[in-house]
Amino acid sequence: MATVWWIVLLIVALLAGVALGFFIARRYMMNYLKENPPINEQMLRMLMMQMGMKPSQKKINQMLAQMNKMSDK
Repeated sequence: MATVWWIVLLIVALLAGVALGFFIARRYMMNYLKENPPINEQMLRMLMMQMGMKPSQKKINQMLAQMNKMSDK
């Protein structure tokens, strides 16, 4: 009977560890992406120029706002 409790305790501890690890990793990545966004204004300007577009500041601001809106969801 005691071995059954040890097995149950082991399984519960394993599941709790996996859940806790997932939430810690998720929080870390969210903070990392907030501090280091994957694309910034200069990168967007270069991308638009490579596509043959003449980027205006208004257009860049609109695209950045749209990307930020999408990432907040």
